[in-house]
Amino acid sequence: MKFNTKTIHGGQSPDKAYGSVMPPIYQTTTYAQTTPGGHKGYEYSRSHNPTRQALESAFSSLENGKFGLAFGSGLAAIDAVLKLLKPGDEVISTNDLYGGTYRLFTQIFEKFQIKFHFIGMDNASAIESYINSNTKLIWIETPTNPMLNIIDISAVAAISKKHSVLFAVDNTFATPYLQRPLDLGADIVMHSATKYLGGHSDVIMGALIVNDQTIANQLYFVQNASGAISGPQDCFLLLRGIKTLHIRMQRHCENGRTVATYLSTHPKVENVYWPGFESHPNHEIAKAQMDDFGGMVSFTTKGNSYEEAIKMVERLKIFTLAESLGGVESLAGHPASMTHASIPKETREKTGILDSLIRLSVGIEDAEDLIADLKHALN
Repeated sequence: MKFNTKTIHGGQSPDKAYGSVMPPIYQTTTYAQTTPGGHKGYEYSRSHNPTRQALESAFSSLENGKFGLAFGSGLAAIDAVLKLLKPGDEVISTNDLYGGTYRLFTQIFEKFQIKFHFIGMDNASAIESYINSNTKLIWIETPTNPMLNIIDISAVAAISKKHSVLFAVDNTFATPYLQRPLDLGADIVMHSATKYLGGHSDVIMGALIVNDQTIANQLYFVQNASGAISGPQDCFLLLRGIKTLHIRMQRHCENGRTVATYLSTHPKVENVYWPGFESHPNHEIAKAQMDDFGGMVSFTTKGNSYEEAIKMVERLKIFTLAESLGGVESLAGHPASMTHASIPKETREKTGILDSLIRLSVGIEDAEDLIADLKHALN
């Protein structure tokens, strides 16, 4: 089954009770039993729910995985992965990382004696010098948030397998429309499904997809024991959103290219970060592991002025100044004061997150209107 067909039919079948084409919303907490332990596969909706199960099947289908899990948020999904570790374990992660992930790692899990190394991964071979007997997990984003760095998934997978280290990829920015990390050797794929998978800025959810039965069982246990599950209504909305993922992503990519190209020629713009440019340091890797380059674009204005960056995003009319990304509407954010404010300024700036950096989630509006909006705001 090709990807475009998977978004509509992957892991799905008509409801067995009445043939409903869309999975029903099973808004129930518990299920009748004929005798203690005698049920139809469902006992309590924290553990299993038919609507959530339908979504989890769709998740695994999109990523060419065998097992999918839905969580109450992307951070809840990451939290579940970290709960596979124990005190004394070490994690290697990229130094360009979503602020919420960095906060979870450093302010929550460091308290439990888990050690984190945040390093540049433009060259994957840099990872090996940090691996020791305590290393249990390599966690990456690619493209990264917000600098749009590209990390070679296959190269990192080879390193992780050589040292028997678990390897997880946050695939939120790319989505399975553009890249499928499990096919490239990753053990776990994570999504903030709030973003592109949902696509309409109306539901918060996270996803994990794996191929290994043992890892799946461990994660299912954490999901049930910790209880950070997604409700049936939210699962229904995600299933609906996924059905248009392919056509939305096609337009996101088209508009992203148009916006990035425009910004690269503007006299008030210093740098534009978008992996589709041949000048991007890892453009060739992006070409090899991605089918297109996505709708996320970051840029800095000349002079590195915090005040000018704030004024610029405030002047936007079609781009909405807001947290998040991946919806049909275009959004603009100022990472230093919004999504990455939890990262210390000195640490941020080492990875390029300057006070003048602006991150755009380019939506599916008419590209000419988006360019006109940016032109007005910059001029």
